Amino acid sequence: MLRTAAATLMIATLPIHSPAGAQSTVQSAASGSPRAAAAVDTEASDVPSPFARTARRQALGYGRLTSNDVIGDGQDRWRTGSVTMSRAYGYEWNGVAPGRLFQLIETRAQGQIIAPDNLRGVDPRDRPYAGALSLGVHSHSSHRGLELALGADLVVIGPQTHLDNLQRELHQMLNKPAPSAAVLAQQIPDTIRPTAVAEIGRRYSFGDNVELRPFAEARAGDETLFRVGADFTFGQVTRGELLSRESITGQRYRVIYGSALGYSFTLGGDMAWVADSVYLPEARGYRLTDRRDRVRAGIHWQGRSASAFYGLTYLGPEFTGQTEGQVAGSIRVKLRF
Repeated sequence: MLRTAAATLMIATLPIHSPAGAQSTVQSAASGSPRAAAAVDTEASDVPSPFARTARRQALGYGRLTSNDVIGDGQDRWRTGSVTMSRAYGYEWNGVAPGRLFQLIETRAQGQIIAPDNLRGVDPRDRPYAGALSLGVHSHSSHRGLELALGADLVVIGPQTHLDNLQRELHQMLNKPAPSAAVLAQQIPDTIRPTAVAEIGRRYSFGDNVELRPFAEARAGDETLFRVGADFTFGQVTRGELLSRESITGQRYRVIYGSALGYSFTLGGDMAWVADSVYLPEARGYRLTDRRDRVRAGIHWQGRSASAFYGLTYLGPEFTGQTEGQVAGSIRVKLRF
């Protein structure tokens, strides 16, 4: 069962080949683990950007982000851990998304674990345990300065994902508290939720090194919500690149890389109005908060043969029984040689 979960979660890490050469990945990531760390990529050669137009769709880039509250506030609760991975395919990349949808395709996979504050005992006031795996296809386009991302994911939830077994075995291996049988007996049961996501944004540049991008997002499926927010970027790194938004923290991770070297700092936030969440079922008496807030910051570093990202995100309470927010850390390291 553990092998099944691991294989499903790592679908997006299979090697691809680009015009620049073969690409391989070496990874280690743990959802909900006290020692969760980012996967480290290794590439045989640098990926050229921009990509010249070809008659056939080509692999343009690969991105990943590992998030965990252990590398944030040091806890192991609520939105405790996730791994998100993306691959981009298209005919060309010249610094902006194409003018039409479905010219640029992003395949996306995510695994996440949601847990109560106490993994050993059942507290009816706390949220239930949940494991979720999702696979989806998204597309990016731009028109007159507006950027549109539209996608669909199939979200598989419950013990059928075997993420509960994965977390339990990892915690036992690390001699940390593992979810008890009583906690797992109360977890969100097996279900599958088709989910649609749409985001629209626009970039505003203030000189060469400051960029503001307000956005709005709608999601329907595992959670039904509407979100508005904005992100600031200070620096040249990530300019002219394709960035995707990780659904839990809202951090934007690099999928198609550019050539700028140095550092960029990011600062952003958003608020959401949530109508429904499969992870907090109303039938069990859970009441959603009137508003769900996120505030985030991060730093990108790009060298000639390596790059890295580290970010922190404050996640506000999601249900009325949640007494405080939490801070999740997000990390990614990439090596080229």
